[in-house]
Amino acid sequence: MKIKILYEDKDILAIDKPSGISVHADGRSNDKTIVDWFLKKYPKVKNVGEPIFVDGKEIKKPGIVHRLDRETSGVLVLAKNQKSFLFLKKQFQNREIKKIYNAIVSGSVKNDHGIINKPIGRSPSDFRRRLAGRGARGELRDAITEYKVLKRFSTSKPFTYLEVKPKTGRTHQIRVHMKYLNHPIVCDSLYDLKGFCPKNLSRMALHAKSIEFKNLKGETLKVESPIPKEFEKILDRKSS
Repeated sequence: MKIKILYEDKDILAIDKPSGISVHADGRSNDKTIVDWFLKKYPKVKNVGEPIFVDGKEIKKPGIVHRLDRETSGVLVLAKNQKSFLFLKKQFQNREIKKIYNAIVSGSVKNDHGIINKPIGRSPSDFRRRLAGRGARGELRDAITEYKVLKRFSTSKPFTYLEVKPKTGRTHQIRVHMKYLNHPIVCDSLYDLKGFCPKNLSRMALHAKSIEFKNLKGETLKVESPIPKEFEKILDRKSS
C-alpha cells in the first residue's frame, strides 16, 4: 500500500488517502486498511486513541481522530500519540477544524451558493444509509453543509463541480445532503444506485481537498491534497 505523506511532525501525521481503502476495519471485511498501514509504519501507535464496538465486537482504530468514507480520497489526519489524539479530538468536538471538499454532483445545481441545514438520521430501508428530511429514523443529529458552485457542465447528462464545507461531521454527511438536494454525488453506489457515472470514472466523486487545524504548538496548519487525476479528466470539458 503506497500512501503519500502530506505533513508530519512528532505528534501528527496527515496523509493523502486513496479512494477504495477503508480507514479502519468494520468487523466484516478483511481488506487492508489505513490503520494497517499506520501500524506497520509506526508500531508505537497501537494503543493510541479509542476503540469502537460493532455488534458487540471491539474494533481498534489507533490514531484515528476522524474518518473518510472508503471511496472518498484526500486529506486524513492521524494522531501519533495519546496527547495529540485528545488535542485533535477536542478541536473536532468544538468544530474548530475547517474542512473543504470537492465534489462532482449529478445535474445542474441552481444556486451558486447555499447552506443545507438538515438533521440526519438513519434510513428505514437500509442500515448502511443515512437520511435527511422526512422519513429519517432514530436520533436526528444536527448537520450543516455549505456549498459553492465552481463549474456547471452542459453535457447529455449535466453535472456540477462543487466546493463543499461541512460545518458538522456526521456519517455520510455530504453524500446525504447532496442526495437531499436531488443532486447526488456522481458514482455514489449507495445513494444514487441508478445515477449518472461517466465511463472514465470508477469511483465516487468526493475528495477531501484540505483540512485546517492547530498543532500542539498552537500553530494553525492547513494541509491540502491535489485534485485526483480522474477528476481532472472529467472536468477537462467545456463548461457552460
